[in-house]
Amino acid sequence: CEVRTIERALADGKPDIVINTAGYTNVDLAEDEPDRAMALNCDGARLLAQSAARRGIPILHLSTDYVFSGSSVRPYIETDPANPVTHYGRTKLDGERAVQEANSKHIILRTSWVYSPFGRNFVTSLLQRARDGAPMRIVSDQYGSPTYAPDLADAIFAIASQVTNAEASEASKQDVWGVYHAAGSGRASWYDMARHALFASPDLKHLADAVEAIPAASYQTRAPRPACSELDCSKLAQKFKLQLPDWTSGLTRCVARICAEKS
Repeated sequence: CEVRTIERALADGKPDIVINTAGYTNVDLAEDEPDRAMALNCDGARLLAQSAARRGIPILHLSTDYVFSGSSVRPYIETDPANPVTHYGRTKLDGERAVQEANSKHIILRTSWVYSPFGRNFVTSLLQRARDGAPMRIVSDQYGSPTYAPDLADAIFAIASQVTNAEASEASKQDVWGVYHAAGSGRASWYDMARHALFASPDLKHLADAVEAIPAASYQTRAPRPACSELDCSKLAQKFKLQLPDWTSGLTRCVARICAEKS
């Protein structure tokens, strides 16, 4: 049934490229729903990549920093050994491999700490807690590359445009397939993000100094979080001439949009 649905969509839409943003992203719940996480993050990705390959269509597939253990002392590069420590990370790594095996024309983008003005994420939840007067005890010893969703979307469309450029030679296109890191520039902890988000909010900036820094050991979660999952995005800049804005820029714009919609 899933295969027929995918085949029909590709036949009707006749896309130049398939962009797969679907996935099971609840890191903690994946520990209790491993089969569902695997079905969405690996099996579904494989079917989509296979269907695209049968039509000679390239696929751009989103993955995650969770394919790494988080124990590195430097930003991860694409060729570092993947060693996920959560079921979510394992299913995403399996999904990467499934896409690579199914479709030679693939671009896999690993990203991290994605947030936006919409839905439930770290930034929207933090601002709501601040408005509700709830305590803000934020982990300060886990580091990553915060990524503003609209900046990531811009990068995805720019890559898709370059890959499908009719004027580009086949040789140059063959050179771009592979795995890339695409995340906000710079390094931050959750505590850094929390303080910056509050400072950027006109009605909440007075609460920035009330944020309490705590160690990860004091904030237990069902699935462990990586101590450091900062991503080195040099390869993306080299191949596609793309660099996502600094995380502080993305976060400032995100908070401004949230505040504008509430005013």
